[in-house]
Amino acid sequence: MRLFGIIGNPLGHSFSQQYFTEKFTREKLSDHSYRKFELPSVDHLPALLEREEYLCGFNVTIPYKVQVFRYLDSIDPVAAAIGAVNTVRVTREGGRALLKGFNTDAPAFRESLMQNLGRVPEYALVLGTGGASKSVTYILRELGIKAVPVSRYPVEGGYVYNELPRDIISGAGLVVNTTPAGMAPDTDVSPAIDYSALHEAQLLFDLIYNPRVTQFLARGAERGCHTVNGEQMFQLQAEMAWRIWNGGVS
Repeated sequence: MRLFGIIGNPLGHSFSQQYFTEKFTREKLSDHSYRKFELPSVDHLPALLEREEYLCGFNVTIPYKVQVFRYLDSIDPVAAAIGAVNTVRVTREGGRALLKGFNTDAPAFRESLMQNLGRVPEYALVLGTGGASKSVTYILRELGIKAVPVSRYPVEGGYVYNELPRDIISGAGLVVNTTPAGMAPDTDVSPAIDYSALHEAQLLFDLIYNPRVTQFLARGAERGCHTVNGEQMFQLQAEMAWRIWNGGVS
């Protein structure tokens, strides 16, 4: 038996179990399964590994993409440079679980972004400063796009939401939401920016894929913005994780 899963808290929004269960059925992998492991804290991970002896790999989501580092035995250089992990491969030696961390968010974001981005902007607003924002910022810098963070708290080189100037919003060719604001089940909220400053020359990218159209994207569409949700990015990173778990990435 080969077991896979996802750790995070909460996990009600996640489609990962459905995605991989359908994949296993489609590919006739009857000895494979995927489960949600909603951990009250990342410190419950060692007990999970001890309990689930067939666990071969797992995804990591909010809020553990950075916290999981302290339990890793090794880390892929790209994930180390980003400072966030969303995919972990589990191997066992002498009964001990060995964990290697990877980041598939970054390459998946890049691929989805490049399929939807026309002109490369001078700068992009990155809403949120958590683990997902690290992957986004890493890719933006690779592409030569200045990443301007927006947070609830003062942040170097960026703004807090209630002090974000209209001209900075309107001048951003790209606005990326990396926060959980608007994610199911709390679908009636959105990041607290001035949406009246948005216009048709901008791309709004929401990493959320449940729901497909968040309030962030809906309000941007009302202003004529091009909008992209996180569904394609999710599918890309899921397949990248699958290759990692099966030894396709060292």
